[in-house]
This record gives sequence, C-alpha cells and structure tokens, in this order.
Amino acid sequence: MANTQAFCSSAKVDLMNANFALGATGQTRGATTKDVINVALYLVTATINAATTVYTTTGEVTGTNYTAGGVIATTATGPALDGTTAWFQPSASVVFTNVTLATAFDACLLYNDSHTTKYALSVHTFGSQTVTAGDFTLTMPVGDGTTGLVRLA
Repeated sequence: MANTQAFCSSAKVDLMNANFALGATGQTRGATTKDVINVALYLVTATINAATTVYTTTGEVTGTNYTAGGVIATTATGPALDGTTAWFQPSASVVFTNVTLATAFDACLLYNDSHTTKYALSVHTFGSQTVTAGDFTLTMPVGDGTTGLVRLA
C-alpha cells in the first residue's frame, strides 16, 4: 500500500461532465458559483492514487483538531492558461491549525466538497510527517503551466 501522486483519472471525465467549477466564471449543473475544494490528509499506509474517484475516510488521518474531510482550500484564483497548458491550484497555502497527528502521513487529496458526490481531483505526496500541537502547512508552488499543482496539457 502506498500513496501515489496523480491527477485522478476520473477527474478528467468529471471535468468534462461539469462536475467541477474551479473558477468564479465556471458553471456546474446550473450553478454559477465556484465549487468548494477541500484538502484532506492521508496516512502513509493509505492507498490513494490516480484510481481514487471520490473523497474517502479510509486511510485519512485522525487526531486532535483535525476534522474528517480536511480543510477548505482558498481558491481566489481560478484556472489559467500558460501557453497550451491549463493549470489550477489553491491560491494560498493550506494550513491545518494546531493539530496533533501522531501517525505518519504523506499525502493529501484535493476534492470537490460542493456536491453530494465528493469528486476527487488530485493526489499530492510529500515526505512522511507527524505533528504535535502545531500547524501543518502545505505551501503552494509557483502557479503556472510548468509547476502549478493541477495541470492539463
């Protein structure tokens, strides 16, 4: 079992079926507001990867001040185009505040929390971590077609 960084395969179809509205001008199922994107953390013993289709509590971290489902990502900046590559990512660092997560974790899942079906968008891995009564921060990369967190070329 291992977590693997990937753009979720099902998200490609979900994007074409309008199950994501990542920008303020997006439209999903008749709504004209952007979707809420959440970030959830997963244990090193979990198995989230390209085959992940929806948010799941299986393998998600538990601990003091961590709520199942994770936190809402700030998405003030919608998708953009850089040459022929479209990209999207949270517009600010994602912070899990004053958490104690004693069991090692090494991945996060970005998913759509605006629908009954919590569509998975992407899995991102990092080195194994634990946190004791502190903030855990995921710092976003430079937002562009080369390093943006989610890219379609």
